[in-house]
Amino acid sequence: MATPDLTVLGAGVFGLSVAYACALRGARVRVIDPAGVASGASGGVVGALAPHVPENWNPKKAFQLESLLMGEDFWAGVAERSGVDPGYARSGRIQPLADDRAAAIARDRASGAEELWQGRALWEVRGDACGWDLVSPTGLFVHDTLSARIHPRQATRALAGAVRALGGEVLPDGERTGPVVEATGWRGLQALGQETGRTEGVGVKGQAALLDLDAHVLPQLFVDGLHLIPHADGTLGVGSTTERDVESLEVDAALDALLERARELVPALSGAAVIERWSGMRPRSRSRAPVLGRHPLREGVFVANGGFKIGFGVAPLVGEVMADLVLEGRDEGIPEGFRVQGAERP
Repeated sequence: MATPDLTVLGAGVFGLSVAYACALRGARVRVIDPAGVASGASGGVVGALAPHVPENWNPKKAFQLESLLMGEDFWAGVAERSGVDPGYARSGRIQPLADDRAAAIARDRASGAEELWQGRALWEVRGDACGWDLVSPTGLFVHDTLSARIHPRQATRALAGAVRALGGEVLPDGERTGPVVEATGWRGLQALGQETGRTEGVGVKGQAALLDLDAHVLPQLFVDGLHLIPHADGTLGVGSTTERDVESLEVDAALDALLERARELVPALSGAAVIERWSGMRPRSRSRAPVLGRHPLREGVFVANGGFKIGFGVAPLVGEVMADLVLEGRDEGIPEGFRVQGAERP
């Protein structure tokens, strides 16, 4: 490979989406990650690409909507170039409604979705769970057709394959040439904070499990704070815990409690064997929004971080706006609330 035009640090979904977008525009890309592809939060097992509720609209929700609507074409292109199935499907989502107040709010949101989702997805209140044996206290459920699923680990590996297919490199080490994009997860947020002198973000532990349950023809579920995602390969992801005070990254009793609660809520899970238990640290910025833009102190360095719980959903558009910035110097696609703040360059 000729000398790369840019270097991306981090082979998670943000780093590889930026590399992919740049490679599609003809740039020579080198991705470096000593731990390998999908070694961090992007190597999880759940994969809920779920929208924010259609109300109190803001730039973050608008950005997420645009990216979710890009998802089908984006992941189809990744699959075609890499030969790896990322497990994407816009399968929709079911949520039981706990009481009359929740049902009234859900109906108001249906009106909001008609306007804010541009007629490209549906939010409705209905009396069945679209094929799931699931109890709702009100007998009512929210069904939306914007939510999609993905298999995070497979999708990240597919992205790496697509980058390679476009002539890029994905390496454990190598020389950094050209502009550098730091997409280094929670440790990167901590390092950014040390440089800027303020808290830029933290790592939040999440634990999840993969079950042997083939429900791939059904929509995903969001029940009592839990995501249950049927994957195309006949498995089902359940998660995740949200743990801020962390002594160990190992799987522990918190996941056992999560699985027990999931089986109580969804009877279909009761006989499903656990295939894999997973634990990882997800990067959460101080604003909870992604952190995108120029590094505030180092010339020629850019930041793409803070995906936290919406990383895979916003990754297609993150790649595009970062490619605009790194390759063309344009940043108008980055919402103000996403921009790297910190100290200004001297």
